[in-house]
Amino acid sequence: MNYYYPTTAHPYKYELHKDMHFAAAHFIPDPTAGICQKMHGHTYYCDITIVGDSLDQAGFLVDFKTIKDLVHGRFDHSVMNEHMDFSQRFPTTEVVAETICETVQAYLDQRENKPLVWQVLLRETPTSYVIYRPKRG
Repeated sequence: MNYYYPTTAHPYKYELHKDMHFAAAHFIPDPTAGICQKMHGHTYYCDITIVGDSLDQAGFLVDFKTIKDLVHGRFDHSVMNEHMDFSQRFPTTEVVAETICETVQAYLDQRENKPLVWQVLLRETPTSYVIYRPKRG
């Protein structure tokens, strides 16, 4: 992936980025979605930014593979609409980015060094992406 991903300034010592891609299908069953009402697929490109001040005993903010497993392992080669994550909301790129953030943060909250998801950038097509940044405080 040769994209530059924008991020905002933060006060943390460490900033980790995990890039990955996954293939998934979805549809948005709402009249305002136009052609996206029909089932279609994307190769999503995702960059997750994780920040923190403390490393774990092995010297990691968090292990890259674990982050990939949480996202790629969950969504790759799936139909997003069939996931419980999207039982209340349609799997738009915005909602998928937020869901990825919540999924990863739930894992990070269990870690002793307490890193934070700073942002999730989710690219749906080569020309369209969403950045989700959770509000803090």
